Amino acid sequence: MNEMRTLILDTAERIFRDICDQALVDKAEKGEWPAGLWQTLEESGLTQASVPEERGGAGGTIGDGLYFLKTSSRYVAPLPLAETLIAGVLLAEAGADVPAGPLTIAPVRKGEVIEFSDGKLSGTASRVPFAHGASAIIVATSAGLAIVDPESVKIDRDKSMAGEPRDTVIFDGASATIVGSVSPDRIWELGALVRSVQMAGALEGILAMSVQYVQDRKQFGRTLSKFQAVQQSLAAMAGQVAAASSAADTAIEATEAGDTGVAIAVAKARVGEAAGIAAELAHQAHGAIGFTHEYALHQFTRRLWAWRDEFGGEPYWQAEIGRQVARAGADNLWKFASRT
Repeated sequence: MNEMRTLILDTAERIFRDICDQALVDKAEKGEWPAGLWQTLEESGLTQASVPEERGGAGGTIGDGLYFLKTSSRYVAPLPLAETLIAGVLLAEAGADVPAGPLTIAPVRKGEVIEFSDGKLSGTASRVPFAHGASAIIVATSAGLAIVDPESVKIDRDKSMAGEPRDTVIFDGASATIVGSVSPDRIWELGALVRSVQMAGALEGILAMSVQYVQDRKQFGRTLSKFQAVQQSLAAMAGQVAAASSAADTAIEATEAGDTGVAIAVAKARVGEAAGIAAELAHQAHGAIGFTHEYALHQFTRRLWAWRDEFGGEPYWQAEIGRQVARAGADNLWKFASRT
């Protein structure tokens, strides 16, 4: 890990530990924007860690931004950090300056197309993260990448099961300027990558929470951690979390090297699988308290359940792995596997 990445992650850890607590996440899920947390992260340069300095960012790599995102997810930071990261990367790749403030991207679902003609947009994008709170929406249109003012579109508010904004954006008649080219598949790929990284971070969070709980909670005169069944359950959870973290880290490194190969597909499929298993084991370890609103576990597990379905669930990416294997051919199987 280089010096800049160490500085980014140490700074992020300190900020989240000091500011991003259960109460802040609860308030955000009720609709209160965590302005103080966003301002602190933005002033530290962390919200645009992956953006080149000449485009208004901190000058880090995409890997720096993704590892920052992983850290944020260990605290389930209720901010569009993933979407701001993708928007910054897309704009920088297009040679455009990156606006300040929270950003989001659209469309985020397969089959949705935003048309651009004579300077105007048409079409609808559903389940757009944090659209109503964004300072700009970065849109992949039929003609290229556009920066859209949220005030110029109609936004119908909605939420995911995790309480995060997932809005419907109607672009009909909105003005836009194309700032560069982009493939919708690029947004889909980056979306799968950031959700994999976020889930990996959240999984590390629930593992730490579960280990601490069974060490503190006593039953029949001894801590839960002394029971063999509990130890086996935690060992199984730790294995899932380790596999997920490794898959996400491999995808980060492959993306930073410019050769994702099948790494993102593997990460989204494997981390999604781990999310389902580990969330179940975490709730088993906690028992009834894990299902109460007063305890923070649900803030993690609801996000895991929501994120695993966004930008393609495990079946989609498992099929994509199969398609890539088939295209590579039987003679190249081991060479193909080495890229993951």
